[in-house]
Amino acid sequence: MSTSALMVTPVSGALGAEIRGVDLTELTDELFDRIHELLLKHLVVFFPDQEHLTPEAHIALGRRLGELEVHPFLPKVEGHPEIVVLDADQGAKADEWHIDVTFQPNPPVASILHLQVCPASGGDTMWSNQYLVYETLSEPMRELLDGLTAVHVLNTPQTGEHSAEHPVVRIHPETGRRSLYVTRMWTSHIPQLSRPESDALLQYLFEHSESPRFNCRYRWQPGAVAMWDNRATQHLAVNDYTEPRRGQRVTVLGDHPTGDTPRWKEYRPAPDERYYPRHVTARHGYR
Repeated sequence: MSTSALMVTPVSGALGAEIRGVDLTELTDELFDRIHELLLKHLVVFFPDQEHLTPEAHIALGRRLGELEVHPFLPKVEGHPEIVVLDADQGAKADEWHIDVTFQPNPPVASILHLQVCPASGGDTMWSNQYLVYETLSEPMRELLDGLTAVHVLNTPQTGEHSAEHPVVRIHPETGRRSLYVTRMWTSHIPQLSRPESDALLQYLFEHSESPRFNCRYRWQPGAVAMWDNRATQHLAVNDYTEPRRGQRVTVLGDHPTGDTPRWKEYRPAPDERYYPRHVTARHGYR
């Protein structure tokens, strides 16, 4: 199988490309290198008609990108702990914009999802290009954000609290491009700002990053595979269906997000100032 056989079709003007003419169970180094180039260019790539993808081949593909996660509590494919099962009937509906696991010090680099069962209609997934989100901001806004960090939090009875602080603007380790790195699902606050300033700025950034002009939307067919760069995208699964939707995913363990050195110290509230230090999660309000 040669790279010349690949047929690459952009999904939208912002990001995403569908790749045909490849069998993911028979990847040569040359083919994988070309796919990696396309991933860095388009940020999310789709491979239709991969019904025959075996768990072994799925794992092997993920390992070409790095070490794979063994998730602590999501259900797994029997005999393959690297593969989690995402079943909408069991609550796996990630229907809010998010970057995966930013509440950890080293969020995932990438994910590869093999969708095996999908509704006759609905159940699409959307991605957002966080490079463009950053690059379309005004120069004064970009200068401000380059000097800030954000705290990302998960806190549930099942998991306890996990939190990490990352640059608001991260620099991609492979492309060198800057992208906005805050997400409605996990980002709690910007510690260099007062609470009202942080809330107002984050709300604007969330809405800006979710604008349709930065998005692509993929209509799944059974057997399709999506691979996305978690360092420069957000995504959500559209919750507009009632039929079964089930897939298997491997996740590539992360690197440490880097950006410019923060230019300001942490905000210090006045003695009588009411200041909420963090959210339980960004979706559930203050602690």
